[in-house]
Amino acid sequence: MPAISHVASGPWEKNLAALDRVSERLHRLTGALEQAGIPYALVGDQAVALWVASRDPAAVRTTKDVDILLNRDDLSRARGAARSVGMEYCEVVGVGMFLERDDPNPRQGVHLIWAGEKVRPEYICTAPTLDERLRLEPGLHVVSLLGLVAMKLLANRDQDRVHLRDLIDVNLIERDLLTKLPSELAERLDALLTESGR
Repeated sequence: MPAISHVASGPWEKNLAALDRVSERLHRLTGALEQAGIPYALVGDQAVALWVASRDPAAVRTTKDVDILLNRDDLSRARGAARSVGMEYCEVVGVGMFLERDDPNPRQGVHLIWAGEKVRPEYICTAPTLDERLRLEPGLHVVSLLGLVAMKLLANRDQDRVHLRDLIDVNLIERDLLTKLPSELAERLDALLTESGR
């Protein structure tokens, strides 16, 4: 009987494998931070995915980006925690991140956002503090919805507006949030809500 030849995985299987590696990396690092008693919160695309999943798992957009909110004063301890799970700290174009020791590709890095500090000098407000976090899933801290919305409105790229529309579509963002935001950010959110017929 002839041997069965295995066809190499196609693009879809490779995409699914990449997403599995992102999830494994995220849980490995957050587990190490938890074990070391270092406060953190997921922000960015992964935080959007968790919030959307809390209302409608079928509406979640896949993402390979991982961003974590940390206190800058905890960096030394966080570096030790990351090292214990095979990751090293480095800065690429001024952005701090943890990279896999065996495959230090910045596109697969865990990017760090400093709690309570401006992500960019021109932003009108700072990133949330770690007081603004909660657990949406066992073992994972995520930034508050208000903090996440403010960060997305501050960045205001196409992908950020898409994520905000996703949060609106699953009824996580209502008009009452407008009063809790600085006026410039409230105007941006008002436009998205109006566009969505809310």
